[in-house]
Amino acid sequence: MRRILIVGSAGAGKSTLAREVARRLDLPLIHLDRHYWRPGWVPAGEADFRAEVAAFAAGPAWVMDGNYGGTLDLRLPRADLLVLCDPPRLRCLVRVLRRRWAHRATPRPDLPEGCPEQIDLPFLRYIWDYPRRSRPRVFAALRATAPTLPVVHLRTRRQIRHWLATLPAPPHRS
Repeated sequence: MRRILIVGSAGAGKSTLAREVARRLDLPLIHLDRHYWRPGWVPAGEADFRAEVAAFAAGPAWVMDGNYGGTLDLRLPRADLLVLCDPPRLRCLVRVLRRRWAHRATPRPDLPEGCPEQIDLPFLRYIWDYPRRSRPRVFAALRATAPTLPVVHLRTRRQIRHWLATLPAPPHRS
């Protein structure tokens, strides 16, 4: 496993899991949010973002977290594994609210500078609708572009802990 794609709803724990997987496997970590958003929550241009994601996906090794359904066609065929973080939507909502409170004065490490944590009704609606709208799109893209790609579907903290336990111990640094 040298290229691991982690997707899921906002608040599902993608970035936290991606950091841990990258650390354990000693792989480069790519948070797509850091590349998509510009200061003030301005989105990147579609062509520029797709080109950047294509370059990342072409790399020999990575752990990449982020949904961005418009680039799944670039990422899925290059991945060795798809990890779907899929906790219940209420847990995702609670995590997002907690995260907002925790980062009220400091920026999140997986977001670019100039994009403070924020919550609005469309964002909360996106989280609530993820299982019904976005998750099926991930599986449709998987069937269309990488039907044999292995998938790890994680719904609970216990499943995450058990899956992480199957990975090698993190390298010791001196």
